[in-house]
Amino acid sequence: MTATKLLLVTGEAIEVAGELEEVAKQVEDARRSSAGALAWFEREAGGRVAVNPAHVVAMQTQDE
Repeated sequence: MTATKLLLVTGEAIEVAGELEEVAKQVEDARRSSAGALAWFEREAGGRVAVNPAHVVAMQTQDE
């Protein structure tokens, strides 16, 4: 399964399930949406996580 690592402005890295292009589209869609909209993802470690798209500074593919 392919995962994507999101690097946040805080320096924290979050691994989420999904192809880089798919994850990038979700972040872009949330950014274009209303103020305060979050991008929701399934975490690689299990569970869900919501990310403020303004805090994402980089994305990288993590192949397992």
